[in-house]
Formats: sequence, C-alpha cells, structure tokens
Amino acid sequence: MPSTAASLIDAARALSGQVDALAFAAPVSHIYNPLDYAWEVHRNYLERYGDGKKRVIFLGMNPGPFGMAQTGVPFGEIAAVRDWLGLEGPVGKPERENPRRPVEGFACLRSEVSGQRLWGLFRERFGSPEAFFARHFVANYCPLVFFEEGRNLTPDKLPAREAEALQAACDAHLRAMIEALAPEWVIGVGAWAEKRARLALAGLPVRFGRILHPSPASPAANRGWAPAATRQLVELGIWEPD
Repeated sequence: MPSTAASLIDAARALSGQVDALAFAAPVSHIYNPLDYAWEVHRNYLERYGDGKKRVIFLGMNPGPFGMAQTGVPFGEIAAVRDWLGLEGPVGKPERENPRRPVEGFACLRSEVSGQRLWGLFRERFGSPEAFFARHFVANYCPLVFFEEGRNLTPDKLPAREAEALQAACDAHLRAMIEALAPEWVIGVGAWAEKRARLALAGLPVRFGRILHPSPASPAANRGWAPAATRQLVELGIWEPD
C-alpha cells in the first residue's frame, strides 16, 4: 500500500495532466500551472509534510502570483517556504509567460501577503513545521493561476462552462487527497474554498468550517488577520484558546 505522501504525489500528477488539457478563453490571457514548472519543490513539499493522517486540512482557492506561482507551495510566500519550511529548488517557466507577471522562482523579490500571514500564524503558534504538520496540512483547491493581462483572475470569475470542467478535475483531486489524509476537518481559507469543499466532499465523513482569507484586499484581514483566524478556529473547537 503506497504511503500517504505517495498517494498525494500521484493525485497531484493526475490533476496536473487533467488541467493542462483544459482550454480557457478571454478574458483569460495567461495560465500558469506550478505543478508543471515548479514540480520538484511541490513534490518535496508533499514528501516532507504530506505523510501520515491529518486532523485538519486548510484549503485555499488557487495559487497567488507571488506565492505558489513562484515556489510551487500553497500560500508559498518565499521567505516562509525557504526559511521556515526549509524547501527550495529549481523553478522553471510556464509555457507562455506573462511579461507583466514573470516567474522568477526563489529569486522573486515580491512577497505574497496572504502566505506571509498564514504561515506566520502557524509558525507563531506551533514553532516548528514538524509540530504543525503532525496534525495539519495546507493545500489549494485549484492548481492554476489565471491572468487577465496584468490582473490576477480568480477561478470563481471564470465562465460557467469553463469552470465546470476545471471543478470536475479539482473535485476529484480533493476527494483523493481527503481519502488519503483522512482528516476530521476541512477548513476553507475564505468562503469560496469552503463552498467548493462542501460540494466536492458531500457524503464523506468530514466536518467543514472556514477562516477569514488573509488577503490584503480584505479590510477585515488588514485589521488583524491572525487574531481573527485564531478566534474562528477556537470557536470551531479545532484549536485550544491561548
């Protein structure tokens, strides 16, 4: 029987091939799949931190242009991935690169605030990545980055016909991941991720919740994201009060 990490790697490879076969029309101008060009780092993330059963899965929407798009790790703000998770490696280029959003890998000088906030909270609360990943895991629902020229385009903004094919692949991958990790909880990072998880995992023995998305576009997140997310997790009974 394959290890949990091996099951996650197989599922990610399958997902990558499925989404690569999809087509997206305007206003989408460029599509990045970090599971292709940043595969080595992503595989290392799954190997190091995806083994064993987990209690809680944090599920994001899709990669950010300065996070997973650069590093191959969900919410992959460069300093967090390199300095806390201890992951680094070669990152290639997407087949068709957006000149306004180049992939520079670990040399990228931009920081993804969402990832900085998310991994920063976990570092503050658990100290080491090993302590966090003993019972938790972080994943994205959709592996693709979409651009409308220089603007990030999130999957919830895709036309229904294109979204349907994408969601079928992402739903199947999420079910495979949950069957491998057997969590008690799936926590959406934001309302859309929670909604997709509830739809994809209907009938499976898992509980659902959500935390505020750490995006700097959210006024609520900018007023104190870490305390707000901690409070939500305590209220759900997932974390103990400080």
